[in-house]
This record gives sequence, structure tokens and C-alpha cells, in this order.
Amino acid sequence: MSKTARRLWIGAFVAAAGIAVLLFVTARVFARRFEPEVRSRVIRYLEQRFDSRITLANLQVRIPNVSPVGLLLRGGRGTLAHVEGRNLSVRYQGREDVPPLFAVDSFAFDLDLGMLRLPQPRVPQVTLQGMTITLPPKSEGHASDDQKGKSSTSNVVIDHIDISHARLIVLPKRADAKPLDFAIESIHLTSGGMGEQLGYEARLTNPLPPGQIRSQGKFGPWDSASPGDTKLEGDYDFSNADLSVFKGIAGILHSSGHFVGTLSAVRARGEATVPDFRLTSSGNRVPLETQYDVIVDGTNGNTILQPVHARLKNTAFQTSGGIIKRELNGGRAINLDVVMPNGHIEDLLLLAVKGTPLMSGLIRMQSKISIPSLGRSVNEKLFLAGTFDIAHGEFLRSAVQDKVDELSRRGQGKPGDQNVDDVFSRMSGTFRLADQVITFSHLSFAVPGAEVGMHGDYHMVEDTLDFHGDLRLEAKISQTIAGWKHWLAKPLDPFFAKNGAGTFLRFQVVGTTKKPEFGLDLHKKGDE
Repeated sequence: MSKTARRLWIGAFVAAAGIAVLLFVTARVFARRFEPEVRSRVIRYLEQRFDSRITLANLQVRIPNVSPVGLLLRGGRGTLAHVEGRNLSVRYQGREDVPPLFAVDSFAFDLDLGMLRLPQPRVPQVTLQGMTITLPPKSEGHASDDQKGKSSTSNVVIDHIDISHARLIVLPKRADAKPLDFAIESIHLTSGGMGEQLGYEARLTNPLPPGQIRSQGKFGPWDSASPGDTKLEGDYDFSNADLSVFKGIAGILHSSGHFVGTLSAVRARGEATVPDFRLTSSGNRVPLETQYDVIVDGTNGNTILQPVHARLKNTAFQTSGGIIKRELNGGRAINLDVVMPNGHIEDLLLLAVKGTPLMSGLIRMQSKISIPSLGRSVNEKLFLAGTFDIAHGEFLRSAVQDKVDELSRRGQGKPGDQNVDDVFSRMSGTFRLADQVITFSHLSFAVPGAEVGMHGDYHMVEDTLDFHGDLRLEAKISQTIAGWKHWLAKPLDPFFAKNGAGTFLRFQVVGTTKKPEFGLDLHKKGDE
């Protein structure tokens, strides 16, 4: 080989070696740049997606053992890098006055490095552990008109997101109020494409009453100007909710339905059943079924009923009103209007009174129900006020019904007629329940031959009666007495025939519902 040819070969070899060294060095530099670039892309994605300031304590990018030259020549395409991060904090609009919008203990995903060069990178799956989502209260007037409803500007698409061991905290508008706190076991999110809603499946624990909620539906797109206005809809199933956490009541609730709204406020329609609903003071289990339409404000926990159709055993009724935050210390008040067009009085008494109901019959009722604070026993704080009318009433306790039958016999002037038996009664009145005492400002009671108008109290806990009123009989006083005493009472007829009645008496009912005592009220003077 000539010297010239040898020099050419040597020069070519040196040049090739130099190019190889340069290519290798460039490839190594290219490979080392992936980690800061991935870190920069993660932070940029979160900043754009959630309009927030990002802090990230640790990020590691593990690239498999591949040729740096091949990695360089392919531009990273086909090479999956494993990315892990820890202690991620996303502060909404950089705010320091509220907790981070998102705080994540750890996250991980695999990324095709070639995606970093595409205008719309796609990540197949991201997993997050130990995530806390804190929704700030809606800032009145904070977002401008062009910001309202603003969604993400990020061009990154994540196909699937799996979140485990998370919490959702909804901050109230008032700083002294207690936030709503939901424990979320898992969430699976599925992308619907750029700017589209995410599909989701979630399992979470409801705080009060405690129980498991399973839900699936659609979420988003994320409203970066007002996170609480991010759209949310889906179906849910709420099971094994223990009502005994509220003092005075008990039972296991199951509810299912559909909801639509935002993270801050939703409207839910569905049904709920409590097969063993009871007041702990009575202990009687009564099945309760409801069909409801409610609006829930997530910023304060207020629930507005729109209305609720319910059935307590065989008694249907309708309620409207709400569960509203009233007290500075976080207490809530229940205020309801109840309309019962054709109920069964025995169902209501079965719920309210120990043992068997006092009477049966059809009841029409309109009532206002108020429970001032959910922190106390329901029995102690329950307030009722309204009117009612009972038709075809029959007392189920023989001692009471016997007295009623006797009243009807004497009122009709048939004191010894045993065929007058199990007479039907009619009752109406205006009542008020407070501190476990029912006060009747007006109570009228009628059986064939007799009418009663009275007022008084019934102490539910002590089961004691204290009623006073007027008795009007169709029969004269002598006709209410059998045998020879009838003739002795004849001279008294004119004295007791008053106010258009054959007999007019003032009376009282004291004692208990199991052993009532009827008698003349000798302490009241004069006629009305």
C-alpha cells in the first residue's frame, strides 16, 4: 500500500474515531438531559393543568440499559423510562393561606422518551399513593369573566390515573367552620381526550353517618379558575351507613341514586331504605323508605330537600326543608315541613312509644319539625308543631278502649248496653312537642253520643297524662245512669243540661296510658 493510501486510511480512522467519540459523548449528554427535562415537563404540566405553583421534593428517572447512540439516533422512541416522584405539592394560584390543592406522597409512571418530542405527549398510566385533595372555598369575585369555566391548557394526555389512600377535604367559606372530610380508598380515572371529561370509578368512606360509597361517572374538565366549579356527575351506592352515630336514633341505611353538579355542589336523586329504623327511647324497629331529590352544598354541608317522599311502615308522607348550618361551633339544624295526607297513627306511635301502640286509625297531619343541633340526643332536642286529624280511631289497649266504650254508652243514654263496644273515635288537635313533652293547646275527641274538648300534656318518657277539658253528652245526666239511681238523678238534669248539651261536665284525665284515670275537674269553675 502506498504512503498516500496509508495516510488516507489513518486519517479516515482517526476521523471516524473522533466522530464516534463525539457521538458517544453527545449521546451520554442527551441521555443525562432526560431527567431534568422530564422533571420540567411534570412541573409544567401540573402548573398549566391546575393553575398552581408546584414543589417537588424528589424525582427519579430510570432509563433502561440501552445504547446511548441508539437512544440518540431514535430520539428516545421505543425506550420506556420509569419515573418516580415524592412529596409533590400543588398550591392553587400559589396561595399560602390555604392547604395545597393536591399533596401527594408518591407517584410513578412509565414514559416513552420519544413522546417528549411530540406536540401532544401521551402517558399510558400514572399511579398515585397518599393523595390529599383540598378544595378551597369559592372566592367571590376572584376570577374574572374570561377565567370563569377555564379548563386546562396543558397538551399532555394521560390515559389512566390510579389513586389509592386519598382524602377529599372541602373547605367551608367561614374560617371557624369545620371542613367536610372524605376518606377515599381508591379512584380510577380514564381519559376521554383533550378537553373532555374523565371517566371515574371511586370507593370512599362517608364521614357521617359512616358507610361505604361506590360511585362511577364523569368528572371535569378541570376548572382552573375555580376548582370547586369542576363538573361532576355519576351514579352511587351508599351501603351499611350506621345511623347510631346520631344520638337518639339507630338503623342501617342503604341509599343509591344519580347526581349531577360540581365538586362544590351537587343535586342528587335516588332512594334510601332503613329496614330497622328506630328511636332508641322506644326501641321499636320500623321500616323507613324514602325517594329524594336533594341539593348538597359541599362548601358548608347544607342539604336542601326538594322534596322527599317517604314511607314509614304503611304510612306515606312528604317532607321539604333542609339540614342547615346554624351554629358557630359547627352544629347543624334540621328544619322540615311534613305533610301526611292519609297515614296510620299506629305506625307513628310504634316509632315513638315503648311497647305496643296506644291506638290505631287514619291520620292527616301537617307539621313542622326542628332539630336545633345534631350534637345532642334527637329525643331531647326534637321540636314538632302542627295540626292533625284522626278518623276511625280505636284504642288498642283494652283499659283505654273500655273507658271510651263506656263513655259512648253513657253519652247515648245506654249505660248498660254491651252491644255498644269497640266504638270508633275521631280526634283532632293542635300540638307542640318539645323536651319530650307533647302539649295539646287544643284537642277534640268524639265518639257516638259524646264530644270532648280538652288541652294538656303527655310526658313521653314518664308516660304520664295531664289533660283537662269539657265533656258534652247527648243524653241527660239521669240517662247516663242505669237502675234505680236513674230516678234519683232526674232532678239534676236541668243543672247539667248546659251549652246545648244534654249533659255538660268539666273533667280531667291523669295517670298513664296503661292506666288512665278519668274524673271530674273540681278545680275549674264557671262555664265557657
